[in-house]
Amino acid sequence: MRFALDSSHEDFASSIDALLAKSDLPAVVRSWAAGDTGPGLKVWQRLAEVGVGALLVDEDHDGLGADALDLVVAMEQLGRHAVPGPLVETVAVAPILLAAVAPDRLSALASGELATVAAAPHVPYAVDADVADLVLHVGGGTVSTGTAGDARQSVDPARRLHAVAAADTLGDTDFGAAFDYGALATAAQLQGLGRTLLDTTVEYAQQRKQFGRAIGSFQAVKHHLAEVAVGLEMARPLLLGAALAVRDGAATASRDVSAAKVACGEAAYRAARTALQVHGAIGYTLEHDLSLALTRVRALVTAWGTADVHRARVVDALEDAS
Repeated sequence: MRFALDSSHEDFASSIDALLAKSDLPAVVRSWAAGDTGPGLKVWQRLAEVGVGALLVDEDHDGLGADALDLVVAMEQLGRHAVPGPLVETVAVAPILLAAVAPDRLSALASGELATVAAAPHVPYAVDADVADLVLHVGGGTVSTGTAGDARQSVDPARRLHAVAAADTLGDTDFGAAFDYGALATAAQLQGLGRTLLDTTVEYAQQRKQFGRAIGSFQAVKHHLAEVAVGLEMARPLLLGAALAVRDGAATASRDVSAAKVACGEAAYRAARTALQVHGAIGYTLEHDLSLALTRVRALVTAWGTADVHRARVVDALEDAS
């Protein structure tokens, strides 16, 4: 099985990266956290213009009809830049749910509307429901529009969590596929965040000096950064392999998604801890941009299924196959 991305995927990733690099995302994220979502919504609209919101929407509803691999490519870049808002829910989950129960609503997603989803027990709260154009509630396989309750603060100040009450029923569907897409997209975000943390920390280690030498020249620091790099590189094939399994409808898709979620989560969390150690005291300050990635990783590690949930899914799949 070939895991390397082809030139079309690389070009798509580069276009998203270039767009976000010009958008001053640290300021956008801080504004979003402070309640000013205007700058963030402008970024979302620009992303919609390059087709991010339309990836999993079929062509009959003004979408691109792309697949899980395209999704991972996009979500990894959105993670690298810590884009705020209900990324996973809008780009990955809502299109799957709406295609099954309300396809007439898909065109709005493709044009740039935001959606969020609550689906207990693994997704008990909807992210940024106060900003989303469409709030969905999933319970017992029934998909409904939802009414958002009061916001609860996440460990990430740029993520507001809302309990959701079911309103109008849209239809019934198996939530399993949507959950797999949500976990896959979250894993891709974590992979992107981990890479940003590594790159930022390497750059800092090359500039910060102690005892007349850059701290990056010290063997202990090199070892920590090498472990982060190895973890991210080992997680990426699992992520791409899971995307291929989902795309091809493989029987092992759910297992592969869970393995990728665990691996990417652990790699990103290791990157966050190492980044904090290498940066030292400045890494603890909210004023430093490092904090934006640190808190996002901490929030996403348990989003769309904790590590325990996904490890259990892998074990169950292996036992069933034996």
